[in-house]
Amino acid sequence: MKDCPRLFADPATQPPMEADAVRDLTPGQAHYLGTVLRLGVGDEVALFNPRDGEWLARIEAMRRDRGQVRLLRQRRAAEPVAGPVLLFAPLKRDATDMVVRMGTELGVTRFLPVLTERTNTHRVNEARLETIAGEAAEQCERLDVPAIDAPRRLADRLGEWPPERRLFVAAERADRRGGAGGIEDVADGDGLLIGPEGGFSDVEVNMLRARPFVRMISLGGLILRADTAVACGLSLMGAGLRRVSGAGSR
Repeated sequence: MKDCPRLFADPATQPPMEADAVRDLTPGQAHYLGTVLRLGVGDEVALFNPRDGEWLARIEAMRRDRGQVRLLRQRRAAEPVAGPVLLFAPLKRDATDMVVRMGTELGVTRFLPVLTERTNTHRVNEARLETIAGEAAEQCERLDVPAIDAPRRLADRLGEWPPERRLFVAAERADRRGGAGGIEDVADGDGLLIGPEGGFSDVEVNMLRARPFVRMISLGGLILRADTAVACGLSLMGAGLRRVSGAGSR
């Protein structure tokens, strides 16, 4: 496929894509193509979403923050959205940005910020994180953009968690407390919970252990930064899901 800029076309606000249809660009998309990339009439871009797949399009009009493209042909069919859910304690701004960017590239379908006793910050700029997730989705060539939820307390998240889905919890020194294992038998829709830089409190650890769907896991003998733990845990979940899928299980 020809390499060209990819833009997310929100299926909630646009009709299904079809050949020769004309679509308006958002002001942000028009600015990005015209001002940042310096593209103009006749240049090609790709529009994508999980409903329609990915379509090649040609720029028909471009002026400041307004533009239009004409759809040419589908170059990638729609496919089911699959992947883990990430629950994480919000960090400082740059670290939270990194978590969302890495998580998107590693297949997270939904981000659930969790407020714990030792969470660094209780404020999350959802609009900013949605933009970061969208840019990461465009770059890594996935067809969907993961959802970003508002922060909720840990107890509330556990109360809402579907009991048929596993929740893998990476807790500091979990292997030393006993009962911690690896990430195995991963299924689509399972979750990964990464705590704050200061770790979970004893009360929180006991609350997690009391839930039958929780599986305490170890990410090794070293104490990882929270953003590093996200990358490590999601990589292990992805490998586990591929092993299960390849074996035809679940």
